[in-house]
Amino acid sequence: MRQCVTVNGIEIAYEEHGGGTRPFVLLHGFTGSRRDFAPRVAELAALGRVVLPDLRGHGDSTKTGDANGYSFDQLAADLLAFLDALAIERCDLLGHSMGGMVALRAALHRPERFASLVLMDTSARVPDNLAREPIELAARIAREAGMPQLAKLMRARAASPDASRSDADRRLEAEWGDRYWDEWRLPNYHAMDPHAFGALGAALFDQTHLGARLAEIRCPTLVVVGSGDTGFLAAADELARDIPDARLALIPEAGHQPQLENPAAWLAALSDHLARVRGAF
Repeated sequence: MRQCVTVNGIEIAYEEHGGGTRPFVLLHGFTGSRRDFAPRVAELAALGRVVLPDLRGHGDSTKTGDANGYSFDQLAADLLAFLDALAIERCDLLGHSMGGMVALRAALHRPERFASLVLMDTSARVPDNLAREPIELAARIAREAGMPQLAKLMRARAASPDASRSDADRRLEAEWGDRYWDEWRLPNYHAMDPHAFGALGAALFDQTHLGARLAEIRCPTLVVVGSGDTGFLAAADELARDIPDARLALIPEAGHQPQLENPAAWLAALSDHLARVRGAF
């Protein structure tokens, strides 16, 4: 069931599932929402209390309509205020893709708030294989024509025979069929603030490289990456190497969405991590 809480002058929408004393908070990525984890909610709830927020400008959370309101640092500040509003003193935190970049910033700013981290298909720097021009073009379309029109164009481009997509993406689209877009991608795009798309898309390229600060992260960390997510494989190796108490979990037959592409292996990695940091449950 969707709930809302006001933090930093905006509403953050979220869901809670399961039970337990120390929650597991999961942050979605760019153009995502809590919907990204919806197919795995029952399995996640079996691991304990799970909290799934929508970041500002995404899902059912507030769209500010102002590009100046969106940055990785602001999303990290929202996360910390969100934890305060829910009286969560300490949690295990997963950040996926851009959500991992937000998680890193929150953990560096307030390390005492996080018992452990899961950094999933993410990076401490500009991701490999990410090109600025297509993001800037998409941002202009979103700003001038709206997110539904951008979503329509993205869907048509993905269906093109010469579209560049990973094998994992192709398997996921084949498995889900029309549901891949109708039940997941389109609702996420339609719900996103176009100003968030432009500002956060630019932030992917303009972000501060956090590599020199990774040694400051002292909590147990699991670095998760799909074996086919080529743009993040080197970044995952760097995170696992430079964070002192980090382990790497390579999810086979998965790309950028391992929770959808190989859920069994993804859940096994999370379960093992939480057992390690909480004790067997």
